[in-house]
Amino acid sequence: MNACPPKRSEGWELDEFNLPWAGDNSINQRNSMITISTGGNLSHTHFHSPVINHYFCRNFYKNILNMRKKIAAGNWKMNLTLSEGKQLISDILNGLEADPPKQDANELLVIFGTPFITLKDAADQVDGNNQVLIAAQNCYSEESGAYTGETSVEMIKSTGATCVIIGHSERREYFKESYEMLAKKVDLTLKHSLTPIFCCGEKLEVREDGEHFNLIKEQIESSLFHLDAADFGKVIIAYEPVWAIGTGVTASPEQAQEMHKFIRKTIAAKYGKPVSGECSILYGGSVNAKTATELFDQNDVDGGLVGGASLKAGDFVSIINSF
Repeated sequence: MNACPPKRSEGWELDEFNLPWAGDNSINQRNSMITISTGGNLSHTHFHSPVINHYFCRNFYKNILNMRKKIAAGNWKMNLTLSEGKQLISDILNGLEADPPKQDANELLVIFGTPFITLKDAADQVDGNNQVLIAAQNCYSEESGAYTGETSVEMIKSTGATCVIIGHSERREYFKESYEMLAKKVDLTLKHSLTPIFCCGEKLEVREDGEHFNLIKEQIESSLFHLDAADFGKVIIAYEPVWAIGTGVTASPEQAQEMHKFIRKTIAAKYGKPVSGECSILYGGSVNAKTATELFDQNDVDGGLVGGASLKAGDFVSIINSF
């Protein structure tokens, strides 16, 4: 995710400083009006600024560089009929209206990962709400053709969905999805201007053998590191220890932080700290209303990819409000 623009503020002065940003990121000063453009899909923000000192300016932009979205994403898996899914979204939206999140859309996103049959209706339900997005749970690795039963990225985009979950452990395990196939899915998702939510994770025996860091690095490198920095910056990563998915066992906050920090360090080694600092990394694996707050308090845990608890409106609203 790209960094969020800062809110309008007053009473700062501009002095000399350098921004280590690239691409279409820019800052300009005209007639005591500063215009900051963080690039990507984000609109710029204007500051009327009569006063700012060099020290504050340098640190302020350092913080902007490292800002990233908090995300509560629900993965419904193969659950709920069309009418049940529409009702769940309605109940969650009503719950959020009654108990709004502390953060706005610049800081926090909510994502519903629905079955294919629900995508269009779900997108219509949240249309106009820039804090809520819709994700498909999978896509096929080819543009189109004689692939009976598959769904292309272009088809997904036509529903109004804007994200695609790729590489979930259940897809890797049950459907034998290879690193190469996942890389192709990522490429197609980005080609059609959708956001990949890329999953990685290890089985219990891998962790017990002490190979979990090596495996996660391999999964990320093999399916994502062919991307340039600009495209990689559009990817959301979800770490899901397979031994914690649907088992009721949750990684401790310390275990989650340790792996998320490792993932961020791996990204930094390839793309640099500015890119790794902007990447949203989610935790998944029996996240619930009781565990969410402590998990989300970890420095490198930016939210959750939530399974069973996302099917209960009250629980998912509580998770959203755990940030």
